[in-house]
Amino acid sequence: MRGEMDDYIYLDNSATTPVSEEVMEAMLPYWRAEYGNASSLHSFGRRAHSAMEESRARLAASLGASESEIIFTAGASEANNLAIKGLAFSGIDKRHIITSQIEHPAVFKVCQWLEKQGFTVTYLPVDQEGMVDPDELAATITDDTLLVTIMYGNNEIGTVQPISQIAKICRAQGVIFHTDAVQAYGKIPLSVADVDMLSASAHKLHGPRGVGMLYLRKGIKLSPLIHGGGHERGRRSGTENIAGIVGFAKAVEIAFAEMEVLRKRLEGFRERLIETITAIQKTRLNGQRSGSLPHITNISFMAIEGESLVMKLDEHNIATSTGSACSSPTLEPSHVLLAIGIPIAMAHGSLRISTGRQTTAAEIERFLAVLPQVVEELREISPFKINTKIR
Repeated sequence: MRGEMDDYIYLDNSATTPVSEEVMEAMLPYWRAEYGNASSLHSFGRRAHSAMEESRARLAASLGASESEIIFTAGASEANNLAIKGLAFSGIDKRHIITSQIEHPAVFKVCQWLEKQGFTVTYLPVDQEGMVDPDELAATITDDTLLVTIMYGNNEIGTVQPISQIAKICRAQGVIFHTDAVQAYGKIPLSVADVDMLSASAHKLHGPRGVGMLYLRKGIKLSPLIHGGGHERGRRSGTENIAGIVGFAKAVEIAFAEMEVLRKRLEGFRERLIETITAIQKTRLNGQRSGSLPHITNISFMAIEGESLVMKLDEHNIATSTGSACSSPTLEPSHVLLAIGIPIAMAHGSLRISTGRQTTAAEIERFLAVLPQVVEELREISPFKINTKIR
């Protein structure tokens, strides 16, 4: 897990995680000795196919699903696109989609694109903690509603939605329900009894990049995004990434085995971060204080730009972020923070701290020792007034 940057504190695990040694060891044979194509009939191919199906079985078991309900993809963005676009163009004569205002861009921008294709999308508002109101969702469903897609746990502020309640509402009204569970899968116990589709990714839980999955409940038909050789039962063509799939399954095995112990440790880190950072003048916690994803803490600082804070911390060998790694290069205020009512000035001053399996208590303490100093330095050169009232 550690390497040349042992002195570097990595607190951006929501963006990606380091691949664990156990996962690397599991993948290595499939890059060297066992390099067969899983569609080939010879022994190399059969062994690759066997490894893929064993991995599929592990992932299915983690969700209480059947093996035929797991589709391998190149990541969660593809899984989200396959779920939403695949259903939208599957031939069902319905044109209304419901989502929330705080979805990841891999859902949010897909919905915006579908609006240009003639679909109607309702973007549900959230409260100050980022929670969707299930009653409002239920009232929004119409006879034309095709899909509800609500993320399990938010990637920026960590808010966990009432997924079981939402899923039951959708099931009762005959609407298909999809959840982007990228940040929640392997971190907290998932309730998927009534979920129809679920997206997840390997690299968020110390697995490799470039591999993800879509859980698709048996009986739901999707139009494939990628056509070709008919892989994944015709639902996603392309030669399978066997090494990545094996690594994904190994990462999931470890994550589920360690879940309760790790969750308690990361919850302890989160509480320590919140208590210490919110003691700094003119700061606020974004999202839930309790019941949140254990590894994400989001704080806004008055009179500071988040990008400057991230860069200054990087000078101290500490990696953090301002929010989603997929949208941070735009330098626009987070749509998630604006949706929960954070003023634009405060939204520009947000910091996301996300811990992982490799994070230590000593690293948290070192970060907390450095942060107040960095905040003070940036505020001294800030053109904004520190006495601006926080809403």
